[in-house]
Amino acid sequence: MRRRILHCLHDFLPDHRAGVEIYVHHLATTQQQTHDVAVLCATYDPRRRHGSVTRRQCDRLPVIEIVNNWRADTFVETYAPKIINESIRTELVGFAADIVHVHNLLNLSFALPALAVASGARVVATLHDYTLLCPSGGQRVHVDEKRVCHEIDPKRCVRCFLASPHYQKMVAPPLPPDSRLTRWTVDAARSARKLFPKAFESLLNVYSNLRTQSRQVTARDVSARLLVARRVADDIEVFVSPSRALADEYVRHGFPEGKMKISDYGFVPMAKRTRRVTLGAPLRLGFVGTLAWHKGVHVLIRAVEQLPPQSVEVLVFGSPRTVPTYSAQLKKMGQGLPVDFRGSFAPNDVANVFAQIDILVVPSLWLENSPLVIHEAQLSHVPVVGSKIGGIGELVRDDVDGLLFVPGSADSLAGQLRRLIEDRSLVERLARNAPVVKTMDCDAAEWDAIYEGLLCAS
Repeated sequence: MRRRILHCLHDFLPDHRAGVEIYVHHLATTQQQTHDVAVLCATYDPRRRHGSVTRRQCDRLPVIEIVNNWRADTFVETYAPKIINESIRTELVGFAADIVHVHNLLNLSFALPALAVASGARVVATLHDYTLLCPSGGQRVHVDEKRVCHEIDPKRCVRCFLASPHYQKMVAPPLPPDSRLTRWTVDAARSARKLFPKAFESLLNVYSNLRTQSRQVTARDVSARLLVARRVADDIEVFVSPSRALADEYVRHGFPEGKMKISDYGFVPMAKRTRRVTLGAPLRLGFVGTLAWHKGVHVLIRAVEQLPPQSVEVLVFGSPRTVPTYSAQLKKMGQGLPVDFRGSFAPNDVANVFAQIDILVVPSLWLENSPLVIHEAQLSHVPVVGSKIGGIGELVRDDVDGLLFVPGSADSLAGQLRRLIEDRSLVERLARNAPVVKTMDCDAAEWDAIYEGLLCAS
């Protein structure tokens, strides 16, 4: 039966291209063959009015985009903003979904599932990260301390949130939404800074301090957010986690085990690797993903420092604009080493990226779910060397189709890479053992069964 399905997530293509956005795009596009499908997402754009809505298309997929400029006077407004709630409510009623499929409530609202139920929809969710548990972005990595938060400590969460880009948005001075007035305001500010630098900086500091003081965040606020997050589960009938590790973490922190299902992502088929490893030639290592600290690219570079000269080449694929300071640090670390920063790539270039490398290195430091990049490597028959953390160990069978190493340890990673350098036949053996990856058609069929089970039971 043809159903109306609305996928909800924090942001979307083409401006935001990470694992969740890519997966939702592929799933929704596949579902369009048999259902009426749309995407509800958020975007940050100070040039547009907070709470305003834009309708657009992404590869013929209808997208409803709500502007969330984090105009939050209180911490509650960061996860349940009233203006955004009203926009969500209007769009849910207008779309009249049979199924609301939640992927990420960051930038939207924890109230979305309840609003969806009130609109007459049944609600399901795919768990992709720890957004419901972690107010600083969902990775459970302390921004300042540069470490994984294995336990949720509200006091430490406060320190992390205050150092996060989310808090910077919260306390940033609002700009007029009209684009001409915005440009005039920015130009006037630049002129004032040039003409009266000391006075400008003093005024800016006073203003920033006032906004910061009025937007204090406490451990009690963080605890209250976690309580509200657990209540979100009351309105979501099924949670699907692509990895056992992620599901276990949510259950450990109070989410209902009875609503939890484990089912990995589906993928669109890709071309297999045609490149063969040549004896005597440098082994081509690849990193593909977001250039951010929690992805651990610096660990890979430190490991390369320990390898024999001319034994490897490292190709780093990822946009330097995501976290500019970290990208600059990586480039400095890579000076004098065989590290080539290739930047981002077009969506239809994924197969070509994997055709250029012999080994994919996934040096993640956070509790990964089920990284899409590992599946893409396996579809291309490119072996993976990955951190033994989170769901990575569920995807990579050590010494069967890939190798695992101690998270954060450049020594451990270098040791595994040395094995591959010294025994090129090991690379080929690991490649031959690449596992079968679930197709997107199969994934869509599994979701159809879940949807129908809920709708037919009502």
